[in-house]
Amino acid sequence: MFWVVWGSALALAVLHQDVWFWGDVTLVLGVVPVGLFYHACFSVACAMVWALAVKFAWPQHLEAWADEFEGPARTRGGRGGGA
Repeated sequence: MFWVVWGSALALAVLHQDVWFWGDVTLVLGVVPVGLFYHACFSVACAMVWALAVKFAWPQHLEAWADEFEGPARTRGGRGGGA
């Protein structure tokens, strides 16, 4: 699933260059220009790919490493919680 997420992200990067709708004046549902409708759908697709990335491709080892870190802020009473 990791590579599916990366492939989807690369596909979205290519699809973001929507030169094919620049000169099209077609209205979707009689109101929305087709280029704007495309980008609304594109935004939904980006959100879905990001959700998949968080679920399946999140670097868990970096979070584990950060949790092991005992910096000066944590030794003085927590995350900026006072004196």
